[in-house]
Parts: sequence; structure tokens; C-alpha cells
Amino acid sequence: MCSHFHAIYDRAKLEKVFGVTLPLHHGVHDVWPTYLAVFVRRPLEADVGDKAVPDREALTGVFGLIPAWAKDDKFARRTYNARSETMATLPSFRDAWRKGHKCIIPAEAIYEPDWRSGKARATRIVRSDGGAMGIAGLWSAWKSPAGDWIFSFTMLTINADDHPLMRNLHKPGDEKRMLVILPEASYDDWLTAPVTRSTAFMQQYPADRMDASS
Repeated sequence: MCSHFHAIYDRAKLEKVFGVTLPLHHGVHDVWPTYLAVFVRRPLEADVGDKAVPDREALTGVFGLIPAWAKDDKFARRTYNARSETMATLPSFRDAWRKGHKCIIPAEAIYEPDWRSGKARATRIVRSDGGAMGIAGLWSAWKSPAGDWIFSFTMLTINADDHPLMRNLHKPGDEKRMLVILPEASYDDWLTAPVTRSTAFMQQYPADRMDASS
């Protein structure tokens, strides 16, 4: 499960690759649960026929999904990843999934623990071609006790027991998991696909397109 990633530092690169304009306050570069970072979604007004509405928009949200019924924002400490197998049924994620609140989280690197030495060593994982990662996720909007609306997001994960790279990471005996990294050509398809067809995007990213270093 991924609890640490680097958001894209190069503003021009992020805007070009994801086709968005960054919000004024776009979070931090080194991201952990409860930190603020950028996520990309389809605007809620995108289907009303207004040509002035872009196909995608970038928002700043908390890393760790806060469902509408949460009592406080500390909920995000344990909801930064959502298992694709249970996202439709777990209370923390099912409303976002049912409503089609899908998003993409831009990242230049993700970090996972490598236990092969007997101790956890943080391993940096990037695309081997140097490209930006677009990670599939879900977003939510939560109204704080003070009356402020706060966006949040989670990253989706799938089983990686047979993945040539990711099966080597995580603690021995634990199930191997990996984030759902979307091909760039699938960004709009992911954001617009109905929920009934969205599980088709839960695919492993090819190991030969990833580099890992400790």
C-alpha cells in the first residue's frame, strides 16, 4: 500500500500532460497521508453542453479520502489507499465509487518498502521513460464542523503477487499490492466511463516500464 509519493514539481509539465490549469494553492511536493496535493477530475458541469467547461480540472485535496459522514479530517490517516476489490462495498469508499467520483493523481514517483534485506528500505519507483504517472483514484467532498468544504482523494490498488517488480516489495508474507497507474491514452476514458465499466481499468502497469531504486 502506498502512503508516500512525490507530486509533480514541474508546473508546466503537469499542466501539459494532464491538460489542466493548476489551482493557486496546489499542495506540497513530498506527500504523505493528510497532506495536500493535486488531483484531476472531470468537472461536474462537463456534461451540460457548455463548451466553456473544460474536460478536466485540477483541484487541491487531502491525501486520504474523507467520506461525507466522517467526524473529522483525521479519517484520512487510514484511507489513502482503496482496494479495488472492496471499494464498491466498504463504507469509506462506496459512496465515491457509486457516484462515479473518479480522479487521477499526478505523481513523478511513488515509494514502497523493500524488505528483501530483512529491513524495510524505501524504494523510489518511477516510469522508466521519465514520464508523469497518472494514478487512478476516487475523490470526495467533506464539510468540516467549521462549515468549510474540503476535497480529498484516495489511490486505488490491485493485487500484485505476480507482478515482476512489485512482488518483490512489501513485508514477507503480506499480500503484494500496487497502485493502478493509468496509460496516458486512458485518462479521459477512466474519468468518463460509467461505474459499470470502470473496473476494467484495474490493470497492472507493465514492469518493463518502471524503474526502482533504493
